Amino acid sequence: MPISFRMLLLMFSLFTLIACNKPLKQVDLPASIRLGDRYYTQFVIRYEKNRHITTNYRRGASVPINTEVVLLEITNTTIRVKQVLSGQELLIQNVEKHTQNSITQAFDKLFGESKVNLSQFSKFERKHINNGTIAKGMTKKAVLASIGYPPQIATPNLDSNQWTYWSSKFNRFVVYFENGKMVRIQD
Repeated sequence: MPISFRMLLLMFSLFTLIACNKPLKQVDLPASIRLGDRYYTQFVIRYEKNRHITTNYRRGASVPINTEVVLLEITNTTIRVKQVLSGQELLIQNVEKHTQNSITQAFDKLFGESKVNLSQFSKFERKHINNGTIAKGMTKKAVLASIGYPPQIATPNLDSNQWTYWSSKFNRFVVYFENGKMVRIQD
């Protein structure tokens, strides 16, 4: 391959990468997503090096459910928020091939305009939700509040009685439900 063609291909690839991650303007966003507004986390978010990947790996530090954040920036592939109390920023990277969600769909799963009503859950479930853990007997809704959504590529339908999560790039675990309640985990 001639050097000039390789250089042209490299420049095109770089331009495409930069263009895809350009900050979206308010006019490009749905009315429910407003830059500078405050939102609440809708489940316990795990992150490493101030980055959460929407594939939802279950490792690293955690941001508790109902943590208030300010939306700083949103691009076609990322969301940047700042936690109100700590001032810590978090970058969310959407992996659409795993989540099957656009950046705005990912935002709607991660953040809400109001806090999750934890009183709808039993004391047992609230304990696990606050710890970001799951246990036998929890409802599907409580599992979602505690550890979030499984990658849609592995669990296309939440009506299923088997949800596959990824602990990391190489490890997965399956949560099994019967009659809407968790019965076991297979690691």
